[in-house]
Amino acid sequence: MHNANTAAHDTARATRWSPLSIFFHWATALLVVLALFAIEIRGPKGSDSRAMWNAVHIWAGSTVLCLSVLRVLWTLWHGTPPELEHSRVQLFLARLVHLALYLLIFVQPLLGIMMVNTGGNPVNLAGTGLMVRLLPTDPVVHKFLHDAHFLIGNTAFWLIGLHALAALAHHFVFKDATLMRMLRVSRKG
Repeated sequence: MHNANTAAHDTARATRWSPLSIFFHWATALLVVLALFAIEIRGPKGSDSRAMWNAVHIWAGSTVLCLSVLRVLWTLWHGTPPELEHSRVQLFLARLVHLALYLLIFVQPLLGIMMVNTGGNPVNLAGTGLMVRLLPTDPVVHKFLHDAHFLIGNTAFWLIGLHALAALAHHFVFKDATLMRMLRVSRKG
């Protein structure tokens, strides 16, 4: 039987992201930060440090890709909470940045895999032992993919910064629930 407390709890829970959605969001964020960090500190060509940090970068990137597939499948299955009320401009910008972030978490790892492939190597998908080779060795395509992966990686810094800044602005300036509903896990009972 539904009483007023249960109905209020169900309404509050429906306005938040599910625990699994929150996990996918923050796990992806941490892995993207790890991938960016690894590529920035990897060291000079030919060094053991570079080989190790390149491996970390590839593992993090391929794990982002795997999590992103699961995230989209979960979202299609479970749905999303309703959008909070904002101006049309804010909603448009939020949707645009989210679209760009989704493209980033799919396109960037795929470009990385194809770049490694065209450089002559398969990619071990997220440490699973599954070796992925989407493209054959091709030095010309490798250069193009390297440049695209590098450009998008640099763009990622700005896009992620914009996303984080917007979340903080919603919390501290607009004082709405945008940030909190991605931080608070709904509890039963």
